[in-house]
Amino acid sequence: MDNRTEVSEFLRSRRARVTPEQAGLPDWGGQRRVKGLRREEVAMLAGVSVEYYVRLERGQLGGASDSVLDSVANALRLDEAERLHLYDLARASNARAPRHTPRRSVRPPVQWLLDAMGGSPAYVRNARTDILATNDLGRALYGPLFDGPGTPNIPRYVFLDPAAQTFFVEWEKVATECAAMLRTHAGANPYDQGLTQLVGELSTRSDLFRQLWADHNVKLHRSGTKRFHHPIVGELALSFEGMELATDPGMRLNAYVAEPGTPSADALALLASWAATPSLPVTQL
Repeated sequence: MDNRTEVSEFLRSRRARVTPEQAGLPDWGGQRRVKGLRREEVAMLAGVSVEYYVRLERGQLGGASDSVLDSVANALRLDEAERLHLYDLARASNARAPRHTPRRSVRPPVQWLLDAMGGSPAYVRNARTDILATNDLGRALYGPLFDGPGTPNIPRYVFLDPAAQTFFVEWEKVATECAAMLRTHAGANPYDQGLTQLVGELSTRSDLFRQLWADHNVKLHRSGTKRFHHPIVGELALSFEGMELATDPGMRLNAYVAEPGTPSADALALLASWAATPSLPVTQL
């Protein structure tokens, strides 16, 4: 991925989203030739020269100080995820080597931790959103992802497997969040060839992904609720929490839980009993 292009398209997309009214600027009426703010207006709000902001929007973030990035982020009304993405793009502009090499497996203590979380579906993924390890209940919950060849990958399943539209009750929402999550990872890991290849594959094979990718939206996938239509236990509404593994940069542990006393809790308990049956392959759940 070309860093300058990423920076340019991201800043222009955020600038187009902010109206003069939102930025506290007077609207003198008449037809504006640009959607959102003008470059001159962003420069004024950020306290930098027009020439300097134009240079930034052309993708030249190298050497930009944290204070300048903060000012631009404030001017464009960036949220936390967008602000962190801007910092990642700036780091990539100054870097010539990968921040880290994505791992393809987890350390034994991480697997032990997953196994100890027997009552909650849990898995660990890397920055490419490959699922590297699960506990038994996590594999049972995400059984359909393990039916195909190779390492299970969440976006590949969401965008390329028609079954995903049934498995995820709110599939369109999941797809939108998935594309934004990948965009976030791409900003933080611009030298990851595997991630670049994944984005290229999805862009080639999925019209929806290509449209969502062009929006340049980013998201921090820390917590929330997902609704599943599981082939064995039916509908599940599960809350999830995501935790970065500090010792393993780029790796995240996601764990799911059902609200006690709900039909989802009963369904999850039933799924756990299936997962604990030795004679039943999990992929048949």
